[in-house]
Amino acid sequence: MTALPHIKALDDIDTADFGPWLAQASILIVDDEPGMRNFMARTIGPRCLRLEQASDAEEASRKLDNQYFDVVILDNIMPGKTGVQWLAEQRSLGFFSNVILITAYADLETAIQALKAGAADFLLKPFRSNQILNAVSRCLERVKLQRENVVLRHELKARRENALLRDKLVGSSLAISRVRETIARVAPLPTSVLITGQSGSGKEVAAQSLHAMSDRSERPFVSVNCAAIPHDMIESELFGHLKGAFTGAAASREGLFMHARGGTLFLDEIGEMPLAMQSKLLRVIEDRRVRPVGSERETPVDLRFIFATNADLKKDVEQGRFRADLFYRINVIQIELPPLKDRDDDVQELASLFMSRLSTMLGMPPVPIDVAARAEMASYVWPGNVRELRNHIERTVILGKFTNDLNSRNIASGEPGATTLEEVERRHIMAVLQDTDGNREEAARRLGISRKTIDRKCLSWNV
Repeated sequence: MTALPHIKALDDIDTADFGPWLAQASILIVDDEPGMRNFMARTIGPRCLRLEQASDAEEASRKLDNQYFDVVILDNIMPGKTGVQWLAEQRSLGFFSNVILITAYADLETAIQALKAGAADFLLKPFRSNQILNAVSRCLERVKLQRENVVLRHELKARRENALLRDKLVGSSLAISRVRETIARVAPLPTSVLITGQSGSGKEVAAQSLHAMSDRSERPFVSVNCAAIPHDMIESELFGHLKGAFTGAAASREGLFMHARGGTLFLDEIGEMPLAMQSKLLRVIEDRRVRPVGSERETPVDLRFIFATNADLKKDVEQGRFRADLFYRINVIQIELPPLKDRDDDVQELASLFMSRLSTMLGMPPVPIDVAARAEMASYVWPGNVRELRNHIERTVILGKFTNDLNSRNIASGEPGATTLEEVERRHIMAVLQDTDGNREEAARRLGISRKTIDRKCLSWNV
């Protein structure tokens, strides 16, 4: 048995020296020597969230099947198979965690094999307490940076207006106050939430508020627009994949389910998810286990789901476009966001906020919102909701003045002669489509709604 290393007194080691992530980490020690396992358990155990031990590769494999570990500390020389062999085998099954390989035999060939097998660090026995703690800390920091990078890339793809309202749902109307009250009541619970409402009404902002008020607020918030991901790529994006699982899979990659681990996964436009993926999503919601594409192993995952849609999912279920079992599974708590037209004077408050922040962001002077501009905004129906208001204010800042385009839109849409909101919406969208010579992409940009929404509306109108 290898002699235990010189151990620095544990009381002399400050956990803060090894970063804030150690206290939230789950760690697995795989070593056939009880003395070495005990040493590392005494060193790391009091400083991490959960620590497990395995005396051989077979026991370690069973533990990986049952729970997720942020870091695995793996001895190389063990009965049966070496740590490098076991690691290479696990990588082929869909194992993504960082691994620190420890060995009493330092040679270049072992180090090369360890790197090829996917080890993140390499320690030579005997080592001190601070050495293993530093190695674990480096792994956790690397994982944190990798996940932040993925999350930030998705945030950069998100709609720009969300950055202006991310802190809260703005407004003092009774309608939005009731939404805030519901969010405050639901946020601390682990229950999945379905947010409904018209396009541009602030569904992602509501999801951000739910996350910020929950006990997961310090963990990732990952937003995914299901309508923006090609159908043939959505499974890989969500579940991840192994190297060689399909053409173009040059390397193994974790999916967004795993990047959101411990936090919140927000699936926007859930009604646009392909039927084949809906059944797989249902299994993840029920079992809290994820199987990457090409993997033979399901990995446990702890996260909260928030869903959003501007479609009528009940109608989609009746027409066979959405699975009934998934609908009933996600529709536990529903929060409906009111359209901007039903939020009283919130349009004025939001306009002032957008004017202040957009002028700063664009580096241009704010345009005073005079009585005429406020009256025009108050009389407009805002079919694009908050997103359309935001675009209107940005256009005003760029031009340096308010125009009468809102009145023109009301006239083009038949206001006030139209008798229903649906008819007003139809006339308004058709008027903008006419102005853009049928260019739906440009019309969606002007209206502040998604291209998918225009396509769905035109289909329902047989246009």
